[in-house]
Amino acid sequence: MPYQKAWCVGERSGVLREIIDCYKFENAKAGYKTLATLLDECVDDLPPQTIVVPIPTIPSHVRARGYDHALLMARCFAQKRSLAVQKVLVRTTSTTQRGSSRQQRQVQAEAAFALSHPLRSDAVYLIVDDITTTGATLRSAANVLRQAGARQIWVAVIAKQPLD
Repeated sequence: MPYQKAWCVGERSGVLREIIDCYKFENAKAGYKTLATLLDECVDDLPPQTIVVPIPTIPSHVRARGYDHALLMARCFAQKRSLAVQKVLVRTTSTTQRGSSRQQRQVQAEAAFALSHPLRSDAVYLIVDDITTTGATLRSAANVLRQAGARQIWVAVIAKQPLD
């Protein structure tokens, strides 16, 4: 695994699914506060040198929603913990993982990200995302950070989506 620790609030079902779906797909922008609070309650104490890294959202999705759902959630979570947020990853593809098979997800995620600027060797990088299904996106993002010299990479997600 390219990361050392991982946290997940819960399975993407019931009320948690409703909150995520309303936030992402029904323009319930204020949902980021609830999701950040849930993440804050789930994640252990973090060292002060932790940098929160949101998974970059596909630009067309940001335009369609009118906001970057991952960035808003990451900023709110980081603010609760008095941590820095840095957009150190950029998307190199605009392929969505939604509806893809396990194999497709792994292939699509392999080259999905690049580094936007140099990393700090003393930092702990906490990658934050809303949903994970196979973990391919998280592994790809962590691999980019690892190859750029990050020593400590952790991940935190709101929900685990069972692969249909």
